[in-house]
Amino acid sequence: MRKPIMYSEEHSKSIEDHAQDLPSSTIHPHTYVHPAAKLGRQVRVDPFTVIHHNVEIGDGTWIGSNVTIMEGARIGRNCRIFPGAVVSADPQDLKYEGEDTTVEIGDNTTIREFVTIHRGTRDRWKTQVGSNCMILAYSHIAHDCIIGDHCVLSNNSQVAGHVVIGNWVILGGMCAIHQFVRVGDHVFLGGGSLVGKDIPPYIKAGRLPLSYAGVNSVGLKRRGFTIEKINHILDIYRILYNKGMNTSQALEFLEEEFPATDERDEIVTFIRESRRGIIKRYSKSSLDEDYAD
Repeated sequence: MRKPIMYSEEHSKSIEDHAQDLPSSTIHPHTYVHPAAKLGRQVRVDPFTVIHHNVEIGDGTWIGSNVTIMEGARIGRNCRIFPGAVVSADPQDLKYEGEDTTVEIGDNTTIREFVTIHRGTRDRWKTQVGSNCMILAYSHIAHDCIIGDHCVLSNNSQVAGHVVIGNWVILGGMCAIHQFVRVGDHVFLGGGSLVGKDIPPYIKAGRLPLSYAGVNSVGLKRRGFTIEKINHILDIYRILYNKGMNTSQALEFLEEEFPATDERDEIVTFIRESRRGIIKRYSKSSLDEDYAD
C-alpha cells in the first residue's frame, strides 16, 4: 500500500489563503501553489500540479494535473493547460545567466499535453504566445520566441529560439523552425517542414526543400478577405516568384508599378527586413496559380 502524501503546514496555509483571497477558485489539496503566486478568480488547478513563485494566472484559467508552472509565467484569462505541460522553465541557452525573464501567454489560449515553453533571455527578456492560440501536444517553444494571435502549432512542432511568428499562422505537425526565422501573418506551413528561411505573409509553404506553394487563399477567405484582395496578393507573388526577376528587381517593380495597399506594403517590408532571406519557389517551370473565385 502506498504511503500517504504528507503536506507541510506552510503548504496547507498557502492553499487556505488562496481559497480565502480568490473566491470561486478551486485549488485541489494535492497541488502546491507558492504563497507568492497570484491567481485570478475562478481559476481551477487539478491535483499534483506545481505553481512556483513569481507566477500570475488570469481569471477563469484551468490547469490540469501534473503541470509545472515555473517562475516568470504570466498566463492570461480563460486559458486551458493540459497534463504534463511545463511553462516558463529556464532557457536551453548557454548564454543564459539567470536573468529575470518571463513567459507571457495571452487570453483564451490552449496548451495541450507535454508542451514546453521556455522563458526569455536578455535578448528579448520574454517569450510570448498570443491570445486565442492552440499549442498542440509535445510542441516546444524556445526562449525569446514571439508567437502572434490565433495561431495553431500542431503536434510536435519545434520552434527554436528567437523565432517570430505572425498572426493567424498554422503549422502542420512535426514542423521544425530554425532559430531567428520569421514567419509572416496568415501563413500555412505543411506538416514535416524544415524551416531555415523566412516565410513571407499570406502564403502556403511545403515540400523539401521548403518552397513557396501558392497563396493561402482558403485561409484568407475564412478570415474575411475579399476575392479582390486575394487576387491582388496573388498578383504580387506572381511578380516575386514567377517573372524571372531577382528579389531586388521584383521589390522595385512592385513599389513602382503596383498600387500602394496594406498588403503590398506588408509583403515588401517583410522581405526587405529579412535577414535570413525568404523561401524560394520549388520549380520555375510550375504552372501559375489560377485566380481565386
